[in-house]
Amino acid sequence: MPHRRSLTQEEIEGAPFAPDLHDARHLWLKAGLLLVWVLVSFATGYFARDLQFLVGPWPLSYWIASQGAVLMFIGIVCVYCAAMSYFERQDMAAQRDAATAPSHD
Repeated sequence: MPHRRSLTQEEIEGAPFAPDLHDARHLWLKAGLLLVWVLVSFATGYFARDLQFLVGPWPLSYWIASQGAVLMFIGIVCVYCAAMSYFERQDMAAQRDAATAPSHD
């Protein structure tokens, strides 16, 4: 097992964001999006034959197998990108506020 070098304080302060980006909000986002992916990719496809209505001229099971799962995956990636951008803006604002806040020493 390779030895991991710990970061020095200068390396941490020089980074644009803290090295620990896996806080609770990121983990909940990833868990939720993975759950949606599993449900759309596997659960819906598995039970799609039981759904007996049409989407356009095709049965729903055909639509899910050929288009729906791929479109949902693209949607999940877009949601993840937007959420991470939002989290990064929040982190940058918090760092900026902490840097400009007067210290009470």
